[in-house]
Amino acid sequence: MLDYNKKFVEEKRYEKYVISKYPDKKMAILSCMDTRLTKLLPAALGIKNGDVKFIKNAGGSISHPFGSVMRSLLVAVYDLGVEEIMVIGHTDCGVQHMDCDKMVAKMKARGIDQDHLDMMRYCGVNFESWLSGFDDGESAVREAVELIAHHPLIPKDVVVRGFMMDSHTGELSVIVSEAERKK
Repeated sequence: MLDYNKKFVEEKRYEKYVISKYPDKKMAILSCMDTRLTKLLPAALGIKNGDVKFIKNAGGSISHPFGSVMRSLLVAVYDLGVEEIMVIGHTDCGVQHMDCDKMVAKMKARGIDQDHLDMMRYCGVNFESWLSGFDDGESAVREAVELIAHHPLIPKDVVVRGFMMDSHTGELSVIVSEAERKK
């Protein structure tokens, strides 16, 4: 990859990707980091480079109301002109049914010392909420939409909607519409 990058820069192949930092569609999308969505999601929505701000993480979820996802959304709204936020979950998500105990067991198997885990718990890290998944993707989308829409620092004029994407076909289903959210 590093050799490819060097050649990419030397041949100025980056020039076709030069765009503004401001999203043309004034939109941010919170979605999962699933590799199946890397090209499928933009293709299924007709999004081109520069159209939207993508915020991706495991499960397309918000683990803390003042964590990095909300920080990114606030930057998108206040500094980059975003007026609409789409939360897009997907079928067959790896975070669904993720088990904290199994994750911790894998950490230990890879050499993470119990003392480190104990220290994190002592410092206030709740592994059960931080490393657990969700049972239902649609409910997870609803929760994220509600958290964003009712966040004390998100202006009321920002449109927040929720969707589920079929990770095979790219078909989008509305989970939370703007009208439903305002009820």
